[in-house]
Amino acid sequence: MRQGPLAGRYPAAAAMVMFALIPYLALSAAIGPVTPLIGRDLHISPQAMSVGSGLANAAYAAGTVMAVYFAQLLRQRRMMILYVSLLVIGSILAAAAQNPAMFFAGHVLQGLCTSLLLIAAVPPLALGFGVEKFRSTAVIMSMCIFGAVTLGPAIGGLQAQAHAWRPLFWVIAAISAAALLLALLTFEDTPPADVTAPRNPLPIALATAGSVAAFFGASQLLTHKFLEFRTFGLLTVGLALIVVLIVSQYRAMRPLLTIRTMLSSTIPVAGIVLALCAAAASVSATALTASLLAERYSPLHVGLLYLPELAGATLTAVLLGVVIDKRALQYLPVVGMVFLAAGIAVFRIELPPTQALTLIGSGLTGIGLGASVAPALFTAGFSLPAATLQRVFAIVELLRAVAAFMIAPLFAHFAVTVGGDVKTGTGIALWIGLGLAIAGVLVPVLIYRLGGARPETPQLERFMGGEGPAATARRACASPTPRHAHDPRKWIRSCRVRLRRQRAGQARDRRGGPPARGWRRGARRDRVAAVRRRLPARRRAPIRRGADRRCQGCGRADGRGGGGAGRGRGVSRAKRRDREVADLEGHHRARRSSRRAADRARLARPQRPGGGPRRQRRG
Repeated sequence: MRQGPLAGRYPAAAAMVMFALIPYLALSAAIGPVTPLIGRDLHISPQAMSVGSGLANAAYAAGTVMAVYFAQLLRQRRMMILYVSLLVIGSILAAAAQNPAMFFAGHVLQGLCTSLLLIAAVPPLALGFGVEKFRSTAVIMSMCIFGAVTLGPAIGGLQAQAHAWRPLFWVIAAISAAALLLALLTFEDTPPADVTAPRNPLPIALATAGSVAAFFGASQLLTHKFLEFRTFGLLTVGLALIVVLIVSQYRAMRPLLTIRTMLSSTIPVAGIVLALCAAAASVSATALTASLLAERYSPLHVGLLYLPELAGATLTAVLLGVVIDKRALQYLPVVGMVFLAAGIAVFRIELPPTQALTLIGSGLTGIGLGASVAPALFTAGFSLPAATLQRVFAIVELLRAVAAFMIAPLFAHFAVTVGGDVKTGTGIALWIGLGLAIAGVLVPVLIYRLGGARPETPQLERFMGGEGPAATARRACASPTPRHAHDPRKWIRSCRVRLRRQRAGQARDRRGGPPARGWRRGARRDRVAAVRRRLPARRRAPIRRGADRRCQGCGRADGRGGGGAGRGRGVSRAKRRDREVADLEGHHRARRSSRRAADRARLARPQRPGGGPRRQRRG
């Protein structure tokens, strides 16, 4: 297919991504004030509206997995044209709806296509224009996801004040049409990511079934009790299916989602935990307090009170662009969680909050949400190769959508049914949200500490060039690397000092336990020899004087009766050990070179048509 006239132009591609993502994300926050108007015109009950919104959010969550599956097997830019076309169709159906079925079909299509475009469009935009444009892409992504959500209450309040909801949906349809036009103008055909990927629809089925069950059960809490099968039962079944999806992808030989790589590294695990806590805690700070303020003020007034969230999200988006290639990027999510906890605490001072407290709390919440989720997402992505960026975004967005969109009905039901009245229940729910925010600070720091990870400066050139991750990802909760592991001589010196202290009972154990005692005679000599040879120290026989030194890999003996190289007067023990190690290292180099020579000879043999070398028949 021919390229579009604006192919390769970054401003046009960035505008296409913004126009594709903003409509539904802004609508998800703006639909609350206009829900009574939609129900009145289309004869939809509040419970049915809750179910429709829940199904749209379920489509958004499941679409992340679908986008990764289609990107592996189909041409990505052609699929992107299809996604934007379906988004336009869904927006028109919702705007021109004449009955509940037409409205729900359009709204569900909007949620599905938005997540498909998020996974299909953002990673190519980040990786396809070089390091110099990566900073701008980070700012655009943060503004599209969080800036649009924070702008939603003000837009919804404006439409509710005007007693009209169709103009909002028609504007969204026009923005979607602009995204389709830009997608055609910037079209540049790209091949599938991996045509040899397994064609296994099981991940899509598990993600779809789990999301639909969980969100449907959560949406039923508006008019039903919590301990019913249609609520708690379906919610549990949906979460169990999502857990099955994660476990199956972790154990799969060729998984669709890079679960094993992420969950076995310290930095991605910490980033996912922080993003989930931030998404769940921010809901309690905005949705619950807004429901209390709706009884005092008009919808437009309430939306304007939450407008400082947009300023906070914009500020943190710019800050993300500044620190995207600096070590401070890994500190930014923790700072954001501190601001989020402070915002929830401000909301909790007085219920319902005053206008001043609402302005301050919404500003702090906007800063916290913008500074936590997006930096944590990029931090998790930087710890893995650039080729897996789509899969990383899909995993994080799936879990974040479940945490953000499903927690809101749970907190709303909790506020109404617990405490005797709405005010007391809201206060208890805010305390829970504050606890989640504090956990989002402490748990990632603890994971970093247990995993021995340290904040590093992202190497964007290496990441963008496909040479490896931008930051080193240590194994989760692994023991720290020795300080002098890169320098054997310094490592030996530190081991000798540590062993001397341990024998005197003045040093703690390697894992932080009490001082090690009961060292047998000769243990220091054995440990030093083990470090010298860079071989495991477990089950090592002590080096006895008068015995042959043997190679730990092949069992070769030096035949020198334990004397080793350079034994004699005037030669210190350290020099003798150095020469012994040099002998063994030279022997290992010879073994490796002989193995390579044998491999080359084996590959150079003539091959028979059936495969391997022809075997000679024994007499």
